[in-house]
Amino acid sequence: MSERTIVAVSAGLGQPSSTRLLADRLSEAAVAELQARGVSATVENVELRDVAHEIVNAMLTGFPTGALREVLEKVTAADGLVLVTPLFTTTYSGLFKSFVDILDKDSLTDMPILLGATGGTPRHSLALEYSVRPLFTYLRADVATTSVFAATDDWAGEADTVNPLPSRIRRAGRELAEKVAARQNGGLADLYDDVPSFDQMFKGL
Repeated sequence: MSERTIVAVSAGLGQPSSTRLLADRLSEAAVAELQARGVSATVENVELRDVAHEIVNAMLTGFPTGALREVLEKVTAADGLVLVTPLFTTTYSGLFKSFVDILDKDSLTDMPILLGATGGTPRHSLALEYSVRPLFTYLRADVATTSVFAATDDWAGEADTVNPLPSRIRRAGRELAEKVAARQNGGLADLYDDVPSFDQMFKGL
């Protein structure tokens, strides 16, 4: 079985970025879960701030160029995606949405995706469910049930003591790994591979 590739896309604006940090943790968790299943996987990181100008140009001209073209090829050819955005005014960032807008509308169909977001306060955690998830449901992606929001206090372990950030990351990584492992050679595993054909059944009569 070929090695799987997970592409981690982060839309953080600063360096260092908590958004990139969350993307790293989520992709590492997914790779660890894949390895536990005997599936080899690597991670390729994409920081949208590095191609921000190219994204704007692509929106204006309709044609991606330079490094952005390579990023789009990498994202659409992945076996799974980790997508993490900072939240501004309770929704995804403009940079994140602009990148999604220049993707071909069918390029993420059935793609296993794990969603994450960062913000200053836990009050915005539900934005992942009412804002970010519907965007990728519309694009017909295969989105993991668990999404991960990390507030500033989460990194210090001071926010959610019942369901702390590390346990949420592990659970989300496991869900993405299950979806990626179920895919065979870039497509979904056929649930009916072992079912005999009518010819085979008639021959047994």
